[in-house]
Amino acid sequence: MLPKTPKPAVWRFIKGSAKTLFVLEAVCFAASYGLYYRMNTDQEFRQYINENYPFALDYYYKIGEIVGDSNIRQTDANYWSSQAAQFNNSKRD
Repeated sequence: MLPKTPKPAVWRFIKGSAKTLFVLEAVCFAASYGLYYRMNTDQEFRQYINENYPFALDYYYKIGEIVGDSNIRQTDANYWSSQAAQFNNSKRD
């Protein structure tokens, strides 16, 4: 019977690193999908993102235009401008 030789420490490190990387990728994918889902379903959240992280909303709109929902940017702009107009009118009264 052949004697067992221990695996080099490098292989254990590579194996552990691969597992960690896989888990990290899965967590990042889940977080990015959750963010996309919330942006896709909640217009007020998109407004918050627009006020604080406009570059992220621009990427969201670009992805939407590539995938096919090209009018969401215009819909949001119309809704937010009408909200601002209502706020200004109520402020004057």
